[in-house]
Amino acid sequence: MRHTSFQFCLDPTVEQQKVLSRHAGAARFAFNQCLGAVKSALTVHTTDPAVSIPWSGFDLINHFNRWKKTEDAGRVFTVDRTGTTEVAVTGLAWRAQVSQQVFEEAAIDCGRALAAWSNSRRGTRKGRRVGFPRFKRKGTSDRSFRLRNKDSRGRRPSIRVGNNDCARSVALPGIGTVRVHDDTRRLRRMVASGRAKILFATVSWRAGRWWVTVNVEAAELHPQMCHRTRGGTDRGGWVGVDRGLSAFLVAATGDGREVARIVDPPKALVAGLGKQRRLAREVARKAKGSNNRRAAVARLGRHHARVRNIRQHFLHQVSTELVKTHDRLVLEDLNIAGMLHNRRLARAISDAGWAEFARMITYKQAWRGGTVVVADRWYPSSQLCSRCGARNSTLTLTDRVFRCGCGHELDRDHNAAVNLATWGEQHHPS
Repeated sequence: MRHTSFQFCLDPTVEQQKVLSRHAGAARFAFNQCLGAVKSALTVHTTDPAVSIPWSGFDLINHFNRWKKTEDAGRVFTVDRTGTTEVAVTGLAWRAQVSQQVFEEAAIDCGRALAAWSNSRRGTRKGRRVGFPRFKRKGTSDRSFRLRNKDSRGRRPSIRVGNNDCARSVALPGIGTVRVHDDTRRLRRMVASGRAKILFATVSWRAGRWWVTVNVEAAELHPQMCHRTRGGTDRGGWVGVDRGLSAFLVAATGDGREVARIVDPPKALVAGLGKQRRLAREVARKAKGSNNRRAAVARLGRHHARVRNIRQHFLHQVSTELVKTHDRLVLEDLNIAGMLHNRRLARAISDAGWAEFARMITYKQAWRGGTVVVADRWYPSSQLCSRCGARNSTLTLTDRVFRCGCGHELDRDHNAAVNLATWGEQHHPS
């Protein structure tokens, strides 16, 4: 089984937009309440070590479920004609207006954030150091919430795509059926044939629209779409992939044959930089807190979303084509975070999306039964001669042609791709 996701743009009614906003606000409220409980328990724990701290997602769920029914969560009073006051509701008066799964998933998110912080402090978490979770603000935090798909025996699943004879729709627990702008045929067919099972649905607000991301557990790809199994004696088929700026991608085999070259990526960030600057100036000129500023921020956000979508579409096209045609790929272990410190190349490197491209190739190749290996970071693929193996340490970024003392001349990126393919043959022979 493999895990994947389908993303659709929603077309909710005015009333449904209010319901979606209410659920997003409830998720933010539950996260902040759980985080506040953890901070309060940590403060008391310094003086009283016997006080337990709700840390995991399960503990936070239990804490919030107990708290939401107490007087600390709120009280609603009623006054009769005689002036007698009575408590009508104890706890969150509005908790029945949203799905309870929103509270539980927000508590789980808080637990994951706490676990990421503690693992980062211990050094067991990869990547850069993670800080302690912060409270979510209404104006700056992402508006989103997550719902689980409860599939009880004898009952319909709580999350359904194509509900009530409306193909372009999605049914969400506590919200109902919401129309979808995109085509859902592929997901509906997979679910109907039993080749996919819906696990979660994440609803988020981005670039002025509501979106739903359906996470599914899908069956493996058809054998005809997967790569053939190579024998133990088959050591060929390795293709080196060199990523660059002058040429986005150059792929070559170990014998020097170039199999792919992408020289004209869309460069969506550079192309839309003029519009981005104009929209940013409009935001700066608006008064903080005004409706005009909110509208200007929304326009700038839509522009950033368009740039991201153009880049993502290009990366998906290139990675899919590369994975379809080659089952053994070798990538470079680029220090992208360090490269971004170069102020002359940072914008171009960010626009290229090298890290996202490598991520796409990795999971798509795994789906098709292929192999992706990453060469050592200190392997000088650009400085080695692909014919004799001699190293040219004087090579600079301005040298686009590799020249060796043995008389071998080759395009710099092509030479690096050949060396990467050779590295794959030497270090992963089978």
